[in-house]
Amino acid sequence: MNELIEQYLPLVQQVVNRLSKGLPSHIAREDLVSMGTLGLIGAVERYTPERGVKFETFATWRIRGAVLDGLREMDWVPRQVRLWAKEIERSYAFVEANKKESATDEEVAAHLGISQEELQKRLTHISAGSVYSLEEFMYSDGDDTVGYNGLPDFSAENPDTKLSRDEIRNILVKTIDRLPEKEKMVVALYYYEELSFKEIAEIMQVSSARISQLHTKAICRLRGALSRKRNDLI
Repeated sequence: MNELIEQYLPLVQQVVNRLSKGLPSHIAREDLVSMGTLGLIGAVERYTPERGVKFETFATWRIRGAVLDGLREMDWVPRQVRLWAKEIERSYAFVEANKKESATDEEVAAHLGISQEELQKRLTHISAGSVYSLEEFMYSDGDDTVGYNGLPDFSAENPDTKLSRDEIRNILVKTIDRLPEKEKMVVALYYYEELSFKEIAEIMQVSSARISQLHTKAICRLRGALSRKRNDLI
C-alpha cells in the first residue's frame, strides 16, 4: 500500500496546484497537500477494480474531495456569499428552464429582485471564493463511486433521487452548448485545456478578474441546471 501511495503522491500535488489558484494567502499549501494525501490514502484503502474505474480517476476525486472538505471546514467563504451563490444558481435555472436559452443579466437580476449592478457585485464576491467550481458541486462527501468521465455517480447517493451518469452528461453537454460564447470558451480552456485564468485572460485579451467572473457565471448556470434536475427527482 505504501508503494502505491508514494507512486501517486505527484497526483496530490497536481490536484492541489489546480485547487489552490487564487486562494487567500493565509491558507498554507502544506495544509492542502496534507488534506490531499489523506484523500489519497483513503482512495488506496477503498478502491476495488470491480468499480470499472481506473484507480487514478478514483483517486483524483478522493483527493479533490478531501481538499474541498478541508477548505469548507475552514469556512473562509462568508455564509452570505454562499447564500448569494445558491440564489443566483436557482435564478439561472428557473429563467433558463422557461426560455430554453441562456438567461441575461437583466433577467436574472429581475428574478432576484435586485439591480444589475448588485448582481455584478455579488458575482464578484462569489468569484473571490475560487473553490466555487463545478468540481465542488460534483463531489459528495463519503461518496465512493465515480461515474461517467470521472464524475461521481449521483445514483449512489440516494435511491429516491437517482440521476444516472448519462443524465448528468447530457445535462452538462446541453447546458455548456447553450452558454454564451465567452463563458463557453472559459469553461473549455479551464476544464478541458486546464489553463489558468491568467493564461485564458491573455488569450481572450481581458483581465483575469473578468475571466473569473465569466467562469462564475458559467458555473452558476451549470450547477443550477444540475440542481434543478436533481430536485425534480425528489
